[in-house]
Amino acid sequence: MTTLGAGMMNSVFNFYYVKLFLNQYKISEGAFHHAQVIYMIWNALNDPLFGYIQDNSKVPCFSKRRYSILYGAPFYALAFLLPWFPWRTYQEGDWLSGVHLVIALCAFDGLLTFVLLAQCALFAEISTKHENRLQLITYNQVASLIGSTSILFCGLVSNNMESFLYFQAFTIGLAMLSTACMCYTGVYGFSQYEQREKVPESADSGSAMASQSSWSSVLSLTKQILTQKNFILFVIMNFFQVFHLTFCSNFMMIFADNLIPKEALPSFVRSFMYGAGFICPQMLVLSSHSLLKRFGYYKVIRFSFYIEAIAASIMYFLGPHHCYLLALFLTANMVIVHATFSLFNLPLADIVDADLAKYKRRSPLSSMVFGTNALFTKPAQSLAPMLVVMILNQFGYENLNTNGVQPDPSLFLGLHGAMFSLICLVPLCIAVLQIITWTPYSIRDSHTVSTH
Repeated sequence: MTTLGAGMMNSVFNFYYVKLFLNQYKISEGAFHHAQVIYMIWNALNDPLFGYIQDNSKVPCFSKRRYSILYGAPFYALAFLLPWFPWRTYQEGDWLSGVHLVIALCAFDGLLTFVLLAQCALFAEISTKHENRLQLITYNQVASLIGSTSILFCGLVSNNMESFLYFQAFTIGLAMLSTACMCYTGVYGFSQYEQREKVPESADSGSAMASQSSWSSVLSLTKQILTQKNFILFVIMNFFQVFHLTFCSNFMMIFADNLIPKEALPSFVRSFMYGAGFICPQMLVLSSHSLLKRFGYYKVIRFSFYIEAIAASIMYFLGPHHCYLLALFLTANMVIVHATFSLFNLPLADIVDADLAKYKRRSPLSSMVFGTNALFTKPAQSLAPMLVVMILNQFGYENLNTNGVQPDPSLFLGLHGAMFSLICLVPLCIAVLQIITWTPYSIRDSHTVSTH
């Protein structure tokens, strides 16, 4: 239920906020970059911080996963609403729109981290059996499938944000529904470790956990996590995945609006296209359940990287003039990237198990492992929009946005060429780097091992 609630809000937030601030609030490039830098720092730091607090605090609303979700959910929903309501009528380059973006991004990510870290830890702690975890992935994808329809319905209700008042009304209803879903988990979700008393471990047992929270123990535990080769390999690969995922979510609509003529794809067709980019990944993961049981997540994830690289190469050589193939590629690429990312809780859960066994801990450092992973991967969520906006503005996107009207496409051939190159070369380069990084990962047989 947490996946359902969070999925509905996250999909809408990531898909619309960049276009909203660039096109409607007309934020300056400098303010946009400053906001992303602040967001990048906060985004990286809050994950390990909240992870340590949730794994070591004795306060129930932090230490118990379900309470973190229950009490965090209403504030998470309120943070989701922040971007959609301007604080005044913004003029072009208004400094207040930059402040608005900073607060919206940091508030939303802080509450998202607090709630979803608890959910990820709950995933790792409900069971250590691979079959049970696959079953949880199935439930998770069904919830994500339902939640991701929020993009489709939001596009249909608001005419892809053209009717902004309807868009705002939709987000309010979505926030209320999401809060109810997450609170359900907060009431009924339990982990197998929740009833155990967490007894501090001594340094002689291989853990540096202290009886009280301290920076020294944070650094010591983080160092232990970072000494695991598989964790490092996963983090590097995941950094590129987060970059790619953010690139797709933030710019799919912008690229489609500029490269695909409106007469080729009318608004309602685009709504279904955008919705498919969020709905189909869950359907793909659900249909690959037997493959995951047979081959394991390692081979499935690696195969997806090869598919991305081949598809991007073919699209690049075909060129930008095949509108329907371009629309298909944009959608398919987003589907594969989202679907692959949906499997990443499986390797992280195995890394939690490996850390538990290696250091003979009494209970797993689930939140810290997920949080430390986020420390190094979350900056990609800021780097992607910063780099892409900077590149697009070099080719005149800022002028296109400022004009407020659709100019003669021939005047922006350079911009359209840059957009097409980004669409093809970013997935291709990222896939190659991920193949190189993921190949040495050695936890490959958890799908064949039965644990309890």
